Amino acid sequence: MEQAVIHSPLGPLTLFAEDNRLIALVFGNYGGYDDIPLFREAQRQLEEYFSGQRRTFSLPMNPEGTDFQRRVWGALMEIPYGAPISYRDLAARVDVPKAFQAVGQANGKNPIPILIPCHRVIAANGTLGGYSGGLERKRFLLELEGYVCKPAPKKPRLQTGGSIGF
Repeated sequence: MEQAVIHSPLGPLTLFAEDNRLIALVFGNYGGYDDIPLFREAQRQLEEYFSGQRRTFSLPMNPEGTDFQRRVWGALMEIPYGAPISYRDLAARVDVPKAFQAVGQANGKNPIPILIPCHRVIAANGTLGGYSGGLERKRFLLELEGYVCKPAPKKPRLQTGGSIGF
């Protein structure tokens, strides 16, 4: 397995490849500086994406997962740049409309975030939902694509004061 670290506005990203196909992208510096054409091309495409010049990626990828996960990840690739959809919508796109929680779990196990744009899936109420790379990174990616993120709903505060008589 080859790996290389590239730098991005989100911090270092470590790319992993086998048989000249990307198998993972991990947030953080996990070492490795294999200099192969695939990593140079991935770095070029990611730089274009972060500078607003690229909307889709064309890199050979082979994410490891179940057939269901791979089906979900394939559907993620079809979500247009800057146009997030809900987990429920994603479930309908993979023909399991009532299994939006399972779709959400498959989305969260995406081993190649950004390139397979799992950040484009949000909660039905328009808030961010979750993201394996953290919500600040998800917000950054969505806003980079021109989407205006909704603030998370405020949690109700408990009333304090008063006394309980015993």
